[in-house]
Amino acid sequence: MKKKTTPKPAAKKKTAPSAPAGMEAILREFVAMLGGGDEIVTKDDLSALVNSLRAPSAHDRLSDKEADAKNEAQQIAFDAMEAENDTQARKLAKRALRLDPDCVDALVVMTQLDARTPREVIEGLQKAVAAGERSLGVKFIRENEGHFWMLIETRPWMRAMAELAAAMKGVGLLTDAIRIYDRMLKLNPNDNQGVRDQLLGLYLAVNDLIGAGSLLNKYKEDSMANFAWGRVLERFLAGDRRAARAALEKARKANRFVVQYMTAKMPIPEELPEMYSPGSEEEAVLCMDAVGFAWAQHRDAIFWLLDQCAADGMRSAPKKRALTKAPVAGEKVQ
Repeated sequence: MKKKTTPKPAAKKKTAPSAPAGMEAILREFVAMLGGGDEIVTKDDLSALVNSLRAPSAHDRLSDKEADAKNEAQQIAFDAMEAENDTQARKLAKRALRLDPDCVDALVVMTQLDARTPREVIEGLQKAVAAGERSLGVKFIRENEGHFWMLIETRPWMRAMAELAAAMKGVGLLTDAIRIYDRMLKLNPNDNQGVRDQLLGLYLAVNDLIGAGSLLNKYKEDSMANFAWGRVLERFLAGDRRAARAALEKARKANRFVVQYMTAKMPIPEELPEMYSPGSEEEAVLCMDAVGFAWAQHRDAIFWLLDQCAADGMRSAPKKRALTKAPVAGEKVQ
């Protein structure tokens, strides 16, 4: 992290009154992680807690009153996210937004409550992302690029960006989703949110082999199913059938269930699993969501895969004609 220039004593702002509230907001999010939910507490999370308590904050440029309002709003937004019903969530989110109109988590909660169409979801999340960028500030973002997520105050913005990219992918706005995921990896190359899996699938879906190859090389130590099966498709699209075949053998070892879903021998569950282990069916389902999506855009690759399966003695694979009826991603926002 770049060192922040120390201001002259005469211009130094008094921040002591707002520090306890800031620490409470940081600890609140960390305690929420400890309590369960979608995130698993890691050593990186512990480091993030320490970094957030020690490092300069985006709130340093604010007055004590403004910083206190933002910290209080964030704490209320946490309550809104954990609310037992929509009525309570709405009440808390609105209260947070009265204190801080740029409270990202509160804006996301309101979007989840009020959006009725994919377009409204995207518009609501775009507002949340824009608010997060304003709240953090250009200078803070520039100085901390490379280790976002290791500062807890960046997480609401990063969560909102991930939701926005997923929503855009869902309606076929693939280039826009790519742009968001790519920025997220620049901000946080450690990729604690795992967005590289979705980004790889999107690169392959739009036939961006330069982007896909660069990502595969950047995270070449990634041995999970997403990257293993992504490498197969990347080599196939590059016209290197021999390398694609070699990659296929490795991909099968990484997760043998993916090919079952890819060739329609097993139905893909409608809901994504919350947890998985390497080589499991749950991992295969997540792989289909990220990289299987890209395979669906290239039916010639599916046909090649069927030929490989037939050559290896795999039985009960569907006929190619049946696969041509499978739906592909749409391109319009409804």
